[in-house]
Amino acid sequence: MAAIEVRSEIPGNVWKVEVAVGDALSDGSVLVILESMKMEIPILAPCAGTVGQVAVQAEQFVAEGDLIAVIDT
Repeated sequence: MAAIEVRSEIPGNVWKVEVAVGDALSDGSVLVILESMKMEIPILAPCAGTVGQVAVQAEQFVAEGDLIAVIDT
């Protein structure tokens, strides 16, 4: 089983966490929604799998490159 790390590509505030540990994902599932520059930006799963870790919570600031979640494939 491989672990895929999903990292933020932009700085912003976590507006909403859409998944929890153990959730099944399909390719393109929304993991979290960031708010950056008054825009809502979904962070998507790059592959199908199961959520192994959620590293952020609502209202948390994330910088570019910060870990968002880990997907077990």
